[in-house]
Amino acid sequence: MSHNTLVKRQFGHHARLALSPAEMLKTDDQAHAARTMWNLLHAWWQMMPKDKRTLANSDAAIRQAREDIDFLAVLPAQAAQAVLKTYFRAWKNCWEGRADAPNFKGRLRTVMSVDIPQGRDLNIVRVHRRWGMVNLPKVGRVRFRWTKDLPVGKRAGAENRITGARLIKDALGWHIAFRVQTVEAKPDPHQGPDVGIDVGVTVPIALSDGETYEHGEWLTGKEKARLLYLEQRAAQRKQHRKPGERTSRRLHRTYDQIAGLRAKAKRRALDWQHQTTTVIARTYGTVVVEALSIPNMVKSARGTIEEPGKNVAQKAGLNRSISGEAWGRTVTMLTYKTAQLGGTVVKVPAPGTSRRCSACGFTTPGNRESQAVFVCKNPDCGWSGNADHNAARNVLHLYRMGLALIPAAGRAVVRRAKRVKPAAAR
Repeated sequence: MSHNTLVKRQFGHHARLALSPAEMLKTDDQAHAARTMWNLLHAWWQMMPKDKRTLANSDAAIRQAREDIDFLAVLPAQAAQAVLKTYFRAWKNCWEGRADAPNFKGRLRTVMSVDIPQGRDLNIVRVHRRWGMVNLPKVGRVRFRWTKDLPVGKRAGAENRITGARLIKDALGWHIAFRVQTVEAKPDPHQGPDVGIDVGVTVPIALSDGETYEHGEWLTGKEKARLLYLEQRAAQRKQHRKPGERTSRRLHRTYDQIAGLRAKAKRRALDWQHQTTTVIARTYGTVVVEALSIPNMVKSARGTIEEPGKNVAQKAGLNRSISGEAWGRTVTMLTYKTAQLGGTVVKVPAPGTSRRCSACGFTTPGNRESQAVFVCKNPDCGWSGNADHNAARNVLHLYRMGLALIPAAGRAVVRRAKRVKPAAAR
């Protein structure tokens, strides 16, 4: 590590909160108020002329809304300001091509969350080896699981401190994510080799050097049987509910049990992704991946009434498998982990990598005979091997030829990298 240059890094640390029923109700009310504040702000934005959409006018609008609507008062003023800043940042990301335009947040499909933008309001204290105490505005002092040392008390300073937090609710309850800012030495360039990565469904990650990373099912046989039983019971109880009738407590309980099992599967998937990406980031200096358009890959094949789609059920199953692998999340993890270790992640164009022979460069759809077998149809070559490793070698070959994707004005364009000598991927 080079100690001449220091860089600021900001990362999050999640911990589970131990809320009482009354505290949980207060936190739920704050989350609903924050979502309502976002929707009101979005409605105000759509009604106002473009020259009136300023930060000062929007700040005055949300202040007036907090006075006119009683239940918005449960949201702390700093949290309301955080909603405003997040909304304006969402529009900036849209204008710069990094995201779609912001929209209304639905009650059921939106993750419940509340921002605590000021770190000094938290007043964190460690009271036990496993527990700490944190102050939540308008909720009170709450315990949380102490699973990692935080820069509090004598450990805190100008170069290592907590700048804020966010409360997030999932199937297991409420969690707190601390925003920790620290100053670290800028890492030296990673001296590891280059590697290409091919992602898939049957083989999640295949490397150009022949290494593969695979995983089993995220739920055990008993857990999958339990999940199927709960889903069938929920469907049966839903059939007996009359239109407009409130959902029964038994059905709510079944939904909670289903969400708990799905959350368990997601936690196991996240753990596998973290462990795998950490190993890759520590081993290789340059990681080359395909620039995949995942939203286009998981579009439905239903078609229209005039032109119905074909193999709709098979395509739906493939879409679920692709979404379950979370390729985009894997690339995101690789990006920040390689950066922390002095490496880099490079994206290359995706078309043709699975059909090209990495030995001779001959490209034809018939080269890939099956999911796992690749046989070159070039009479002068005839190379055969694993199809996933062949695709990973082609990904690395594109980088060595200088065909890297450089983002420009929110779009990806192909440009040859400077001072990169063409080399074979073999």
